[in-house]
Order: sequence, then structure tokens, then C-alpha cells
Amino acid sequence: MAQKRSAPYGSWRSPISAGLVAASSQHWINQLYAASDNIYILLRIPEQGGRSAVARLLADGHIEQLTPATFDARTRVYEYGGSCFAVKDGVIYFSNFPDDRLYRHLPGESPRPITAEGAMRYADLVIDHRRNRLICIREDHTPTGEPKHTIAAVNLDGDEFGAVLFDQTDFVAFPVLNEDGRKLAWVAWNHPNMPFFSSSLWAADVDEDGSLANVQQIVPEREESVTDPRWSPNGDLYFCSDRSNWWNLYRWHDGEITAVSPMEAELGNPYWNIGKTMYRFLTPSRVLAAYNENGTWHLGQIDTETGARRELNTDFTYIIHLEVVGDHAFVVAASPGTPRSLFKIDLRSGAYTCLASSVQDAVSEAYISPSAHISYPTENGLQAHGYYHPPHNPDYVAPEGELPPLIVNAHGGPTGSVKHALDMGVQFYTSRGFAVLEINYGGSAGYGREYRNRLRGKWGVVDVDDAVNGARHLAEQGLADKARTIVRGGSAGGYTTFAALAFRDEFKAGSSHYGISDLEFWDQETHKFEAHYASALIGPYPEQRALYQERSPIHRAGEINAPLLIFQGLEDKIVPPNQSRFVAEALRARGVPVVHIEFEGEAHGFRFFETNVRVHQTELAFFGQIFGFEPADDLPPLHIDNLEGFSRNTNE
Repeated sequence: MAQKRSAPYGSWRSPISAGLVAASSQHWINQLYAASDNIYILLRIPEQGGRSAVARLLADGHIEQLTPATFDARTRVYEYGGSCFAVKDGVIYFSNFPDDRLYRHLPGESPRPITAEGAMRYADLVIDHRRNRLICIREDHTPTGEPKHTIAAVNLDGDEFGAVLFDQTDFVAFPVLNEDGRKLAWVAWNHPNMPFFSSSLWAADVDEDGSLANVQQIVPEREESVTDPRWSPNGDLYFCSDRSNWWNLYRWHDGEITAVSPMEAELGNPYWNIGKTMYRFLTPSRVLAAYNENGTWHLGQIDTETGARRELNTDFTYIIHLEVVGDHAFVVAASPGTPRSLFKIDLRSGAYTCLASSVQDAVSEAYISPSAHISYPTENGLQAHGYYHPPHNPDYVAPEGELPPLIVNAHGGPTGSVKHALDMGVQFYTSRGFAVLEINYGGSAGYGREYRNRLRGKWGVVDVDDAVNGARHLAEQGLADKARTIVRGGSAGGYTTFAALAFRDEFKAGSSHYGISDLEFWDQETHKFEAHYASALIGPYPEQRALYQERSPIHRAGEINAPLLIFQGLEDKIVPPNQSRFVAEALRARGVPVVHIEFEGEAHGFRFFETNVRVHQTELAFFGQIFGFEPADDLPPLHIDNLEGFSRNTNE
């Protein structure tokens, strides 16, 4: 065995390059779709400008791209998108970006539009075989003000914009037909609610002419989140609800709702991406389900009559998508040692094989940092959660007595969550000598409704408390250098980054990706889906305007003394570019070290391969200059405004 070399933390040479991280984007597979005996996949391709293609899984395990390179299968409904295609008899129907029209793609032919040009968007496509049409969410941008969301039907042979089936609520989601196409169910909600706080469940009969009859609200809109409805083969309606504090499975039969298999775990996810479901029927009385228990996902079969659960013996700790074809399940999953991959599971034997991986270039397991789920004390005698990744590289050891720099990652949402899975972006840093803590701060999904509700009215407080206390916890354990702590995040995590630097003195540097800085401005400028999100996270506006200003980092930029790196997409409609410019200009004027980089063509979440390469290379160079170590990588030159004369001891 070769002797390890001694080198400062942060300066270790690693085989996990910025290019490898960019190629293994976390949105590699966005959708699985079962049609007859085939599995179709929505495949994101960073090397092709981040476009998405509909692909098919072949019998030999290879993946065949189907939609041509000139098309980008994507939807912008609710801005975050998600489920955008469906398949019937080998014909693909999909939403295309940027024209937002629906297209029909026959094998061997070029896709042709089936909807007219206009200000319409479509998502969550369901094939109505009985009537030769698609049922979907339609987002109509023709009226002034907010777009209108409806359940609509589009003729498969061509239609102008389709016909509205249901338009009684502000938002709709999850349209699902039963097997004979005679019943439709869906989820809906109204302003000022977000679907993961409060939503309702609806069902209706579908007449032969395609119209809805006997429309009824099964679960009213109250302090309960309903998601993921699905008809069983015998005609019962199942759905997930958090009425017990946990997103569990329920059945509606003969007008009564009963819990199927109560557990302190969650089958549901916050509704940020359209059409994401976590269970499938194997028989009328048996379900294959993925459920999250204390931050770790499991896969198991549930007997819907007895409620008994039998967990499948897999290494998966994070499950993203699942589908079932015959006796096989197909899942997109990961573990602490396995990147996001597509697996095929034999449901009879339990054996499973990996069909494709998001990481194309193999990396030796020796360079993968072992992760651990940790709980640590935070404010009010409570516990927060996260995943700790120590610095790890088989070729290096740090000088005696040196502690590693620490990156605290704050996820977006903010009701999202960190996934217990191999993330090459994290390994990029741990293999170079950083410690990384990914926090599931109060408000994160996966720990029950009560935990999610911690952030209601407390955004900018609870998330910041949990980030600060996570850094302190690791420093007190002797696992991190308290003089070299970094807070980092995107979107809502970018807000936490700004807020932690503005409101506290714990962190010595920050990196914000498309973060929010002015809550008042963001609340007034954001899109319909999140139009009243801030009301739940902060308080009603304008009644609580003073609180919005108090919690906005832009008004406290004069208190940010730590160097800050800011990335922003110029096409971002969720967090407009001026949110980042405000902070960058304020720091630049005050003499605080700052780098502000804007990317043309990028929106909310960076899609381009080149962008993601530059982000990681820039961060590494930035941290090296700020904390005085020389990265081993050959990095592009980086100029940091106001770095000259900056003392690294300023914030200690």
C-alpha cells in the first residue's frame, strides 16, 4: 500500500472532477412510464444543453433515445415542471420546450404538434383509451394576471387547446383514471394554501361523451395534505394523507375512508415536481410502495386488506421513481455508496440489477466518503437532522492538529429534504479534504407534518438556527474547523445562506445559488404556485410587512462581513436575477470580498453541463483563496472583488 501524502485539507487531488459532477446531475431521470410491456424514461442530458429526451428501456438493458435532438421534452407548468409525456401503442405524446405545445411522435417519423400555438402549457398527461384523448393539467396564460389551471382533455388526433373538464379551484394535480375510464380522481387546492400544507381530493364519473358527472369532494381542504391518488384494480380509490402526522396510505370505499397501513413513515413527497408517485398496485390487494422513515427510504409490499408490510431486501436509501411491469419493478434509486441509478427488481425472488447509472465514469469506492445520519440539538430543546460526510481520500492525510473546513449545505424548497444517497457534488468536496454537513432543518420533509410545520412563520429563523447549530455541533465534536465554516445552498437554501451571513456571525464564507434576498420583493414578483407561500413561511402580507423586511438579508447586507460567492441564472422566473444583484452590489460597495456570476440561458436550477462545471471550479478556487490553501486542480483564474487587504481573521 502506498504511503499517504501529507497535505492541507482542501488541497487534496481527487479523481472526482467538476465535469464528472456536472454529468451526474441529480435530475438525470425525471419520469418513468409503464406502457404495455415497455418502460419509458424521461432522460435529462446535461451534455446536450440540459435538454430532456423520451427514451425506452430495451430488453438487453440499454436505453434508446426516441425524441429527436431538436426537441426538449419538458413542461413549465407550475414553473417546476415534472411529468410531461405519455405513451399509447408505441406513440409518444409529450410537451415540448420552449413552445409548450403537445406533440405526437410516431415511430420513425418526426414529432408533429397536436395543439395550437398559444399561451398554454400542459403536464401530467393521462391516456384516456376509451375516448382517444389525453387528460391533463392545463395552464392557461391568456388571461391577464394569474394563469388559470384546469383539468382538460386533448384529442390525440389534434386539438386547438383541448376542452376544460374541471375549473373550480385555483390549482389541480394528479388526474388519474380508473381501469375502464369511467371514473376520474384528482387533487386540488386554493390560495393561500400550498399543497403540502392543505389540499383536497376530488372524484367524478366520466360520461361517454367525456364530460364529468357526480363531481364530489372526498377530502375537504383543511389542515391536511392529500397527494398521489390512484384507483385500485377493483375500483377503490387510494391516496396519501398526512392526517396522522405522516403521509400514509388511505382507501376510500363506499363513502368511507380508512387507513391502510399506519406507520411513522411517509409515502408522500412535497408537491414540487408534477406527477411524482411512490406506490403501484401489484394485485387488487397488494401494493409496492416506497416510504421514508427518519430520512431513509425503504421499498416494500403492503397488503391492503391486513395492512401487513414486507420490506424488500435492497441497499436503497433513496427512491425517486418507481414503476411496475408484470413481475418486475423498475426504480430509480440510490444509496450512500451508489449514485442515482435505474434498477430492475424481480418481485418473485427479490433479486435486482442495475441497468444504468447517472455516473458514467467509474470512481473507486476508496474515494467515497462514508455518510452518517445525525441528529443534533437545536433551539427550544429540539433536535434537527442531517447527513455528515467526513473528508476522505485514500491518498492523503492532513497535517497533525489541522481540522477540516466545513461546508453546511442547505437544501431548497424549503420543504424539500436532503437525500440519503451518494451525491457526487458532495464527494467533490470530501475527496479534496472538506467536511460536509447536509442539513434537514426544521421544515424539511421526511420527518412528519409536525416537523414540517416548524418552519411556518419561522423562515429565516429555524433554518438558520439549525444551520448554525449543525456547524457548532461538529466543531464541538472536533470534526470541523470553526474558523473555516461555509454555508451553501440554492433557491430557498440560497436564502438561508444569505440570512445566516446577515443575521449571525457563525459562518466565515458563503456560496448562494439563485438565492432569495428580498422577501417582500420576491413575494410580490413570484409566480402563481408560490404566490402565497411566504404567508405560511413568514406571515400575511402586507399586515406583516415589517417582518418581511426584518427577515430580508438585503436590508441587513451591511451586517454581512463574510466573503460571499453568488451564482444566478438570467432566465430565472422563480427568483429573479435582481435578488442576487442587490446583495452583490451592497457587499461590493462595503468592501466585502464578493464574486457575482450570472449565466445566460440558465433558469432556476442550472441545466447546462458547462455551467455546472464552472460552478464547482469557481467554488473551489473561491474557498482556496479565502481560506489560504492551494487546490490541486488546474482551475481557471478567479478574481474576487475586495479580496486585497481582507483579513481571514475578520470574522473569528
